[in-house]
Amino acid sequence: MLNTIAINSGNALDDRRLKELYETAFPIEEQIPYNDLIYLLDKMDIDYTAYYEDGMLVGMMIVLRLPRYNWGWYFAVREEMRGKGYGHKIFSGILEKYRDGHPFIVDIESPLQPDAPNPEQRERRHAFYVGLGLKDTPTSRTYEGITYTIMTSSDKPFTQRDYDDIINALRSVWSNMPTEQ
Repeated sequence: MLNTIAINSGNALDDRRLKELYETAFPIEEQIPYNDLIYLLDKMDIDYTAYYEDGMLVGMMIVLRLPRYNWGWYFAVREEMRGKGYGHKIFSGILEKYRDGHPFIVDIESPLQPDAPNPEQRERRHAFYVGLGLKDTPTSRTYEGITYTIMTSSDKPFTQRDYDDIINALRSVWSNMPTEQ
């Protein structure tokens, strides 16, 4: 059975494995500095959760809660725990937790980016989210040379303006926001 711990600015550095997971699971271009992330925990409505089984860190999820959307910002399972159903279990639980009428949004490295260095990984990740019921939107963005596909749990339209609202919410409190290309 998975146990969860809510992460906040007071306990974010208690488990070095959590920071290590964050820093190794995502390409450097996709990471915000961990100290910036901890800073944002006190500035925005962020649900940062660590998942453990028998005291061992399994994964983490960071959700930015906004008035109209819940944005799955970062989600990772430790590499040695992948392929064992943990990702599906964690993310299914997240989708259930956020079944509050607000669409759940994720942005993933686009499987359609022609010059991507990791096309097979992108396809697997996309299939994972489709298998959980998320749908592609017509919206995408490119930051730091990476094109992102935006997916949603809702049948409601999700537009470029909606995505801009999420990014602007971040920009309003985080001065180190990467620039769009």
